[in-house]
Amino acid sequence: MAQTQKPIRWWPLFVILSLAVLGMMVIWILEAGHRQDKVLWTTMVVILTTLLGTLWLLGFSRLRWRIRLFAVAIVLLCVFLSASLFQFKGFSGDLTPIFEWRWQGQPTTFRQDSSSTSNTEMSAMDSPQFLGQHRNGVVSGIELNLDWDTHPPKLVWRQPIGAGWSGFAVVGNSAITQEQEGAWEKVVCYELHTGEIKWSHQDSARYNTPPAGLGPRATPTISGNRVYTVGSTGILNCLDFETGEPLWTTNIFEENQAEMPPWGVSISPLVLGELVIVSAGGAVAYHSETGEIVWTGYRAKSGYSSPLLTTLVGTEQIVLFNQGLITAHEPLSGQLLWKQPWSPIRAECVAQPVPLADDKLLVSTGYGVGAKLYHISRNPAGEFNVSVLWETIYLKAKFTNIVYYKGYLYGLDDGIFACINPADGTRQWKRGRYGHGQTLLVSDVLLVLTESGEVVLVAPDPENHIEHARFAALKGRTWNTPALAGRYLLVRNDREAACYELPVIHTKSITPD
Repeated sequence: MAQTQKPIRWWPLFVILSLAVLGMMVIWILEAGHRQDKVLWTTMVVILTTLLGTLWLLGFSRLRWRIRLFAVAIVLLCVFLSASLFQFKGFSGDLTPIFEWRWQGQPTTFRQDSSSTSNTEMSAMDSPQFLGQHRNGVVSGIELNLDWDTHPPKLVWRQPIGAGWSGFAVVGNSAITQEQEGAWEKVVCYELHTGEIKWSHQDSARYNTPPAGLGPRATPTISGNRVYTVGSTGILNCLDFETGEPLWTTNIFEENQAEMPPWGVSISPLVLGELVIVSAGGAVAYHSETGEIVWTGYRAKSGYSSPLLTTLVGTEQIVLFNQGLITAHEPLSGQLLWKQPWSPIRAECVAQPVPLADDKLLVSTGYGVGAKLYHISRNPAGEFNVSVLWETIYLKAKFTNIVYYKGYLYGLDDGIFACINPADGTRQWKRGRYGHGQTLLVSDVLLVLTESGEVVLVAPDPENHIEHARFAALKGRTWNTPALAGRYLLVRNDREAACYELPVIHTKSITPD
């Protein structure tokens, strides 16, 4: 007598799928945790659901074996086709895996006729360091034409570039950045209007780790006839501006017996007179001409933020956002003026601190931590006191930077653009999913380079999120800080670089210091 086929056992599959849906709802509806954690938990739910679904199919479904094997064959075929058609290209700022078609072409080279470019105002509108002339992401003396439909940005050149997350420093016709080529970490000087290489310097160094990626991270600093760079493993170079010839070099972490940050060194050097200031287990000042250590500040584990020169309570000071600690030093002696613990939660410290007034300093990070506004004061004995005015979860700058304009704060809150009232930390609005990109303030408009490589102009309006214009500048994951030198916008990521001439209404003649 033929054996009766038992009915298919569907209920375990329904339980697995129901638990998966419930898990997704808990992950994304609850406010607890930050976006990166939610992405990781979502990935875990998908993987676990797939494994349990396969286990149900093979062991508990009661389907005919030929149907089970056919289903497994289809799954394996899909996996094979996916591996054949797509390639893994790292992670986004939210730790979402990035895949691209395997046949997707490499960046191509484009050069506009150099005779059609103008060199006007360039010597007066340099961008010689990280985040521009004043290291705060603010570009003055130029008014952009916001009508990009009628007057679109003009591509001057585009070409492949070595891997890395460094930005450009621009002085005159020279645009300098850092990039990786094989086992060599390079400092490369490009001609601004053509993209042609003027010179390059290389060191035997290579840093690569998922999800942080490959290559150097810090933006060069140009001062006088010298270029100062910090590589991803801590190599500090002083190079001749005209030729790229090395004048002196050292490894700041080896020399100071300090621990290197686990995601690579992204500290852009600060030049102040005869001092070059970096962070290597705390603030360290080198002599700009000789490379000798002039002073060593308070010891602390280095973060990813760069030294900032500012004036608080009438006192000029160098502020550093290190791992779990904010410190301020007297510039010439390195004397510790004040220190303030940051967050007890383990969070990478990347974004630049933002001075709001003579006595206020904003600090922010991602990873679910948010921002705090500190009040700096001095007692009758002259000692500095630091207190917290407010803290908020509504401004989480992961590795972007925040702009302060006309009494309001603007920046990417875990990848979404937001406006914050600094009076009490309340949120005015939150719109525009631009990813973990970068922001500049160009006179009276915000220029946002999105994580996907688009350039967006946003009004610094505390009442509404208003987009004026946008265009696709690059392809692929873009974390690098843009540089605006006059009307020329330099953008890059880990695979290509480009120069665009932006439409301008007005430029102001500025005499360089």
